[in-house]
Amino acid sequence: MTTRRNFLKGAAAGGIVFCSCGMLDAARAREPAAKRLPVMVRGKRIKTIDVHAHCLFPEAAALMGSEAAGVIPPTLIVEKSRFLDVSERLKTMDAMAIDMEIMSINPFWYGKDRDTGAAIVKLQNEKLAEICAAHPDRLGAFASLTLQAPDLAVEELTIAMKKQGLRGAAIGGSVNGVDFSNAKFHPVWAKAEELGAVLFIHPQSTPQLNARFDGNGWLSNTIGNPLDTTIALQKLIFEGTLDKFPKLKIIGAHGGGYLPSYAPRSDHACFVSPTKCNPDIKLKKKPTEYLNQLYFDALVFTPEGLRHLVTQVGASQIMLGSDHPIPWEQHPVDHVFATTTLSDKDKAAILGLNAARLFGLKTA
Repeated sequence: MTTRRNFLKGAAAGGIVFCSCGMLDAARAREPAAKRLPVMVRGKRIKTIDVHAHCLFPEAAALMGSEAAGVIPPTLIVEKSRFLDVSERLKTMDAMAIDMEIMSINPFWYGKDRDTGAAIVKLQNEKLAEICAAHPDRLGAFASLTLQAPDLAVEELTIAMKKQGLRGAAIGGSVNGVDFSNAKFHPVWAKAEELGAVLFIHPQSTPQLNARFDGNGWLSNTIGNPLDTTIALQKLIFEGTLDKFPKLKIIGAHGGGYLPSYAPRSDHACFVSPTKCNPDIKLKKKPTEYLNQLYFDALVFTPEGLRHLVTQVGASQIMLGSDHPIPWEQHPVDHVFATTTLSDKDKAAILGLNAARLFGLKTA
C-alpha cells in the first residue's frame, strides 16, 4: 500500500461522481461572479470546513453487481447528474463559501460478503486518498470500512489513518441490523480511539420501518435517516459504549437526528421504568451529559433549529454540514450567520474552528 505522499497527483481528477443540477446552477448564476471566500468574523479570517459532503466512485458501485443501480439515491440532483472534475467541485465550494470539505461515501456494501466489501472499501479509500493528496487544503475524506467484518475494518482504519492520510471513517447507523454497541464492534472503536480517528455516523434510513415509510414524502429519508442516527447514538449511550471508549470522536449527521430535540426524556427513562433498564449497566453520567462529548453537524435548516442545538449540546460541539452535492443545505455559511442568537465566537467555532480542532487542521 502506497502512502498518501506517494500517490500520483495527476490521477486525482478522474472517476469521482460530483453531481450538480439545474436548480443549483441557476442559484449560482444569480450570485456575484466573485468568490464568496474568504469568510470573516469580526475582521478575522475563518477557514470554513464542511464535515458533511458526499461523493461516489462508479467503479466501486459496479462491484455491487445487480444491486449497483440502487446505490445512488433517487434525488433531484442525481436524476440530472453528470460527471464533473474536481475543479468544478471546488468552484461550487467557492460559491458556497466553503474552504474545505471532508467527503464521505454512504455505506452501501454492508450486506455483501467479506471479499466484495473489502474490494469496494479498498478502491474507495485509495481514490479518496489520491484526490485529497492532490488538494490537501480543500479536500479531506472519511475512510470507508468493511464493518460487517470488524477485524478487517480495524486493518482498513489503520491503513486509512497511518498511510492514506484520511481523517477517520464514515459509518452507517448499524450493520445489517446489529447496533454499534454490540461487543463485536468494540475492537473497531478501540482502534479509532487509539488512532484519534473521527467517526461520522451517516444513517441509511431505518430498514425495519420500510413498510410504514412507504408512500408520499420520501419518509424513509425524511424520518428514517434522523431516526436511525437517534437510535444509534442512544444505543451507544445506554449500553455503556461511550463509557468503555470515552475518547471516541463521533459526529452525528443531520444535527444528531432527533436526540438533541428531546434528550431530557432519556434522563427519566430508568427512573420511570427500572424494569426496562439493565441493572448491570451503570452509566457514569446522566444520558444527556454524553451529548456534550459528541459532535453534530449544523444541518437543521433554520436559525431556531441551530439555536436549540447549541443550547442543548454547546457551540463547541457543532460544525458545518451541507450534504453537498445533495441540495439539502445550499448555503450552510449563511445559515450560521442568520442565527442571530450566536455570538461571534460561536459563529467562528461552528464555521470552522471546531472542525479544525477535531481533525487537527490548520485554521488559516
